[in-house]
Amino acid sequence: MQQLYIFAILFIWKSVFHPFFISLTEMRFNPESERMEIAQKIFWDDLEVALGNEFDEKVDFLNPKDKAKLEDQLKHYLLKHNQVTVNGKVLTLNYLGYEIEEDAAWFYLESSSTEVPKSVEVKNTILLDDFNGQQNIVHVYHQSKSPRSLLLGKGEEKGKIEF
Repeated sequence: MQQLYIFAILFIWKSVFHPFFISLTEMRFNPESERMEIAQKIFWDDLEVALGNEFDEKVDFLNPKDKAKLEDQLKHYLLKHNQVTVNGKVLTLNYLGYEIEEDAAWFYLESSSTEVPKSVEVKNTILLDDFNGQQNIVHVYHQSKSPRSLLLGKGEEKGKIEF
């Protein structure tokens, strides 16, 4: 029983004093539109820090003074920090928008038209310059319910999946 208390105290201490930094990216090839559809879940308070560093100003994600300016900053940041290559060809990404979900937000991107993926290479540098230990999980769905996954971080910003 004493070990349980010690474990609980260590877990709480580690959670409070050593926070984790993570983002989630889900990618799917849509055969009808022949595009890669991308959804990224990022904690909005972490993104405020990154946008503040990127644009050298305080950013209030939930209550922006200028919503159009925030949209432009988000578009610039997300397109700068994401790159997708399908079958050796770099795709053009388009920012579509976002929606807030409690302590995080989902951001939506879509690629230019592409052929059916045989390989997908992803470069994701979201928040890597802003938080030590930042990890970016990427799930790529293609012709199955189970994704193929990558864990990206500082020093390993790029990964490749073969189908």
